[in-house]
Amino acid sequence: MAEKKKGITPSGVARRKGRKGLRRSKTLAARRLSRDELREANGILTELAHLRPQTRADCVGLERPCPWVACKYHLYLDINPETGTIKLNFPDLEVWEMDETCALDVADRGGITLEEVGEILNLTRERIRQVEVLGMEKLRGDYEEFKD
Repeated sequence: MAEKKKGITPSGVARRKGRKGLRRSKTLAARRLSRDELREANGILTELAHLRPQTRADCVGLERPCPWVACKYHLYLDINPETGTIKLNFPDLEVWEMDETCALDVADRGGITLEEVGEILNLTRERIRQVEVLGMEKLRGDYEEFKD
């Protein structure tokens, strides 16, 4: 009889340890683009610029799920402007499969629990709490600078 390996299912597929549900987010390393690729990307963005909402008022009544994944308020991916890396928050889902796609829509609904925020952002409740603490510290620091 063959020995059972720890963490392997009978079909030979590795089991994921940890939390249940969706897979963890996936970060894609930045890749240097050639001048031709940059020129092509800028051309495409310029052609589509007139379609993209410019203000919150422009996007409130638009279709959901929101197709504009490059918007900084879209929940499908995060782009780090310093490193150029792209983080796919929901690597197992397509944009149209997401329940929530816009952080501004969530904010318009009002206060929600840490669990709900974690589910929307594909993060644990504890990580949301840590981010909340960091944000509050930043706000206190800005307030102290403003007060002086």
